[in-house]
Amino acid sequence: MTSRTTSSALKPVTAAAALLAALTLAGCASQGPQHQPIAQLKAAELGLTAATDKDAASDATALSTSQWWTGLGDDRLNQLIGQALAGNPSLAASNARFEKAAALATASSTASDVHGTLSADATRQRYSANGLFPPPLAGNIFNSGNLQAGLSWSPDFFGKHSADLEAALGQARAAKADGAAAANQLAAQVARSYVALARLLAQREVAQRTLGQRQSLLSLSEQRTRAGLDSQVELTQAQAGMPDARTQIEMLDEQITLTRRTIAVLCAQAPDAQNALAPSLAALRIQPVPQVLGADLLGRRPDVVAARWRVEAATRGIDSAKADFYPDINLTAFVGLSALGFDNVFQGSSRQMGITPALRLPIFDGKRLRAQLRGKQADLDTAIAQYNGAVLDAVKQAGDAIASVQSLDRQQQLQAESLSKAERAYDFAVQRYKAGLGNQITVLNTETQVITQRRLAVDLQARELDTRVALAAALGGGWSDDTQSVQAGGN
Repeated sequence: MTSRTTSSALKPVTAAAALLAALTLAGCASQGPQHQPIAQLKAAELGLTAATDKDAASDATALSTSQWWTGLGDDRLNQLIGQALAGNPSLAASNARFEKAAALATASSTASDVHGTLSADATRQRYSANGLFPPPLAGNIFNSGNLQAGLSWSPDFFGKHSADLEAALGQARAAKADGAAAANQLAAQVARSYVALARLLAQREVAQRTLGQRQSLLSLSEQRTRAGLDSQVELTQAQAGMPDARTQIEMLDEQITLTRRTIAVLCAQAPDAQNALAPSLAALRIQPVPQVLGADLLGRRPDVVAARWRVEAATRGIDSAKADFYPDINLTAFVGLSALGFDNVFQGSSRQMGITPALRLPIFDGKRLRAQLRGKQADLDTAIAQYNGAVLDAVKQAGDAIASVQSLDRQQQLQAESLSKAERAYDFAVQRYKAGLGNQITVLNTETQVITQRRLAVDLQARELDTRVALAAALGGGWSDDTQSVQAGGN
């Protein structure tokens, strides 16, 4: 008898469980056809050597350290870059974006937690005599009180919450890498502007030297004219060179002023704060560069790392969208006290409690969910395409800089020889002119060659420094991917 009774009692439970299982399986909407994302570029496909390769080990130069600009050996430059990194508004905005992404990741991490609430309220109310409540409530004033605690939990049976968390963490890590990329580019801007200012000041020295040279030639021409050895034609030619030399100096002064103002603004200072800044090309050191590009370039470039984390976030976004095709289960429970009359609130008979399991089945929602999934798949393809673009740009920028440095080394050797010969020819021409064996046209022609070579020497030296700064930025500034340290609670 007892066995039959127990069996009879279990039948409704078994039937309900079977019905629930059937509804759960039926509630899993179809995800549609499988999506094949576009391919990500690999280091080997770009000709990058393995990180353990002996040649790649040569990347450990001053240009690939975290503070690569210190390798240039200029304390004033180090101070300026420090000021820029501390106060630049663009970098501050980038850091704020990371903080926002980290906060969103923290919020996502709580989705699977048990959430508790505690509420209390007191009400004094006159109940309508013609409403839903019968006497003695109807037409009278009563006090009521409620004190209730509640719990809610959404178990992550199908991995949606964990996918959302990983996607949010991926975006936070990408934002942190973006901040590192912005800092690296800002440091490169300051350093390149500093080198440009040094070049302009060196060119001004060349222009001043040219002015003095032409002044000497004018004095010589005046002496020869008074002695009857030259005519007014030679004297006028010598005088014509003076305004041109002064014009060149004035143009350089304008560019020097504008470059100083640019540096000041990059350092978050007033535009006129660096009016006395005077770097020297000769004081800046030249650092060795790698001969080949290693695969670790893709891990040192913060913009590439940011793009990679966005691919990861987009992948987890697809996982979250797929989880929406499965049932969503929520459990809520409450316990508390509720009574009419404040004196009755804390009586045992005023207690109330309940539990509410909830199941959501996406039975008629498949079309919307498939459209949402396709959107996430498109986001992944976009992120991969942007990653591939960032990788190609990184390899091209670094490779171009290395090629330019190597070429500039050869150009400087050839140019130094040309300058030496041009200066020797000019000295001979002046000596012959003084001795009355040559004419002024020869002196002016040889002088033009000297000026051209001196300017070219300054430009080549500045270009070599600028290219090495560009190479340091292209190598990622020695940055290492520490974005794994970004946790749900922030950095």
